Amino acid sequence: MPYTKPCFVMKERLEYWLVVAVARFLGRLPRAWARWLSAGLALAFYTLHGRLRRVGLVNLRRSLPELSEAERLTTLRGVYRHLGWLLVEFCRMPRYTPENLRNWARTEGLEHYLAARARGKGVLVITGHLGAWELSSFYHSLMGYPMDMVIRRLDNRRLDGFVNGIRCMHGNRVLHKDDFGRGLLTAMRAGGTVGILMDTNMTPPQGAFVEFFGQQACTATGLAHVARKTGAAVLPGFMFWEKSEQKYVLHFGPEVEIPHTDDVVADILEGTQRCTRAIEDWIRRYPDQWLWIHRRWKTRPAGEEKIY
Repeated sequence: MPYTKPCFVMKERLEYWLVVAVARFLGRLPRAWARWLSAGLALAFYTLHGRLRRVGLVNLRRSLPELSEAERLTTLRGVYRHLGWLLVEFCRMPRYTPENLRNWARTEGLEHYLAARARGKGVLVITGHLGAWELSSFYHSLMGYPMDMVIRRLDNRRLDGFVNGIRCMHGNRVLHKDDFGRGLLTAMRAGGTVGILMDTNMTPPQGAFVEFFGQQACTATGLAHVARKTGAAVLPGFMFWEKSEQKYVLHFGPEVEIPHTDDVVADILEGTQRCTRAIEDWIRRYPDQWLWIHRRWKTRPAGEEKIY
């Protein structure tokens, strides 16, 4: 197949230039116009993409049964609106400075982070696809606190370089999931900070089953492993759109204690459960800002029926 590689390269280039063009267009629009446009496009996608909408409703029915069907639909539409807004923030990030961010972004609970960092054993920030997750680490670095981020490589390497170039403009660094173990340990030994998205479906042996919204969810155990091994501090960190303030707020919660007994396996499982419980607590506070359209409970314990 002599044309396979040239066609693949052309496809990569087209994807790259399309994304760059959209990013430049949204980045140059007035912020209010860009948010209105992106939210509208996201809600149109919500209407047209039935499969993702059905996944979101399945997750909401199982996780928040106390909500009415109308409330679940409103929550799900809110998810798409916030995704549209997050796209705008990412496109505008190269233009942000501490000065032009002060009117609509702030940090709450910074004392938790500073106390954890002062211990000198490193900080592991529990985070997830909740709120403005791309903006949170960028804003933290812009305020003078760069960190490492564990991410998955994009299949399009040109696009991967473009996206990571924006993420790392102010000192952040990327640790790729396919080889992050050594990077994590090195960062902790140097007293650094690493943010880990811990709210996605996993498969054994990388993940273990813990309770999440009253259901068994296969969850990454790497953070608990590293925290127990190094003594690093663990705390939640999420950036939310606060409607009452009309601004984004980066919240750092109190430290999550990882057990350290003679039973290593039990410690890691309990540590993973505590981290997952912290994520759930924040999602319950901001339900329309979590990625309900992700198949979080796809992996099931042996013998259980599939959910999706």
